[in-house]
Amino acid sequence: MSTLEEADVATRGRIYLAGLKGRRAAVVGLARSGVAAARLLHAVGTRVIATDTKPLDALGRDVRELQALGVGVLVGGMHPEAVQGADLVVVSPGVPLDSPQLEPARVAGVPILGELELGWRAMEADTLAITGTNGKTTTTTLTGALLGEQGRPILIAGNIGTPLAARALDFPADGLAVCEVSSFQLETIETFHPRVAVVLNLTPDHLDRHGSFEAYVAAKARVFLNQTAADCALLNADDEATRALAGRTRATVVWFSRRRALDHGIFVRDGWIVAKLNGAVEQVCPLTDIFLRGDHNVENVLAATACALWTGIAPETIRRGIARFRGVPHRIEFVRDFKGVHYYNDSKGTNVASTIKALESFSERIVLIAGGLGKGQDFVPLAVAAHGRVGHAVIIGQDGPKIAAALEAVGIPVTTSVSLETALHAARVVSQPGDVVLLSPACASYDMFDNFEHRGDVFKGLVGGLA
Repeated sequence: MSTLEEADVATRGRIYLAGLKGRRAAVVGLARSGVAAARLLHAVGTRVIATDTKPLDALGRDVRELQALGVGVLVGGMHPEAVQGADLVVVSPGVPLDSPQLEPARVAGVPILGELELGWRAMEADTLAITGTNGKTTTTTLTGALLGEQGRPILIAGNIGTPLAARALDFPADGLAVCEVSSFQLETIETFHPRVAVVLNLTPDHLDRHGSFEAYVAAKARVFLNQTAADCALLNADDEATRALAGRTRATVVWFSRRRALDHGIFVRDGWIVAKLNGAVEQVCPLTDIFLRGDHNVENVLAATACALWTGIAPETIRRGIARFRGVPHRIEFVRDFKGVHYYNDSKGTNVASTIKALESFSERIVLIAGGLGKGQDFVPLAVAAHGRVGHAVIIGQDGPKIAAALEAVGIPVTTSVSLETALHAARVVSQPGDVVLLSPACASYDMFDNFEHRGDVFKGLVGGLA
């Protein structure tokens, strides 16, 4: 495996930003990424109009601050006029490319970019991109922590919470940006070029947006779009759909595997994470040093280890970083032991595959709290995985009845609740010492909460208040 050298001071950002001064841009969608894009464009002298279908009261202080800067803001409905006459349109990940708001730009042939693409064009530093259906945030956070063991500046950004555009103007050219990237973000890239592109796994998700699993996979595969043979594509050898992507990249493929030894890659052998990259097998870290629960987290650690090795970090340094890592909020996060029952927050379990991985992380009897917006998923695989693990399920949310029907079909008792608060009360009633109460919804949160973080924070607050 070659080592990623420090980036030469590039010019792509300076050249691109110089061309934006005095131009007119529209930003569609004013969540975090849209606000960051509007701020960046305004800072380099672009005339910006930003729009969102939500009313101003629902958008918060950041949008009012944009207005104070002089950014035009149109909210509270569809505003196609915002993009009329624009030289550039930047869309937030939550805005589908077929949205009627974008029709004037499509007809006029105006470039439509995502915030990730804008941020990448505006910065000078090299980028690592981590995608997949599940495990992105944990792997991105751990990779950033491991890379932070060396001297280069590290930025953890993208879908993880800090938009790339928010730091593109001040992040140094000799740094490394570790980006969690979603299928929605990858739909709108054109020149985005990560030196390392990681695909962790692929299972059906966001089918309500993409229409089919094949289209979802195609969106994920765009992470390789601009890679060359000098770059690295890091793929999970244990995941069939991910393994098939090897033929869709020009980059050098490096594999990782939890289940088998590899001729070239990062894998598990005799209870250790090992690397075989230059002919010899080198031990990196014993599995007993990994704090995180579940086999899926071993896969996340393997991927982060491979990223760290690619950037030249020594195995002993990687081991220290892995041993110190305690995970991230809302990912099988231990909340509290109350009267012998352990409560876990896995609010980031927003799809069936993620919740299945969470269930497989426990040997204890589970009382599962699940439900929300199902995104067109099939809940039968969840029921199959829950059988024998889940002693009782408490169901909430818009697609809760679909989950309840699937679980009841395999004999799992189900209680339906109208809120997370009443669901927790129901879970407390049916749990007993030694059980795990697990919030892992298998669904998106937007029917009841602002986002999965909001849902998880509410759960943790309720658990903390048990008395």
